[in-house]
Amino acid sequence: MIVNILLIIAWIYIIIGMFGIFKFKALHARLLSSTTIDTVASLTIFIALMVYIKDLSFIIRLLLIVVFMLITNPISNHVIIRSAYLNGISVKEEEE
Repeated sequence: MIVNILLIIAWIYIIIGMFGIFKFKALHARLLSSTTIDTVASLTIFIALMVYIKDLSFIIRLLLIVVFMLITNPISNHVIIRSAYLNGISVKEEEE
């Protein structure tokens, strides 16, 4: 029951985040939204897996994956934004 609720919450995060990606016009806002979706939804899914699986060694592996994900997601977002800046992509919103 708790696992199903956590998975539904993860899908809600993903759906709301997709609306955020399409709503924002600026590249930085879109990347912030997509990184937040990825981190929060993945974290919720991993917590659901930890509740579902009762094996301690598997839970420890999932915790290591979560720690790795929490470290690498902001770094990957920073690399994407930095490369966009170095290639001359505008920081400001584009006028339509």
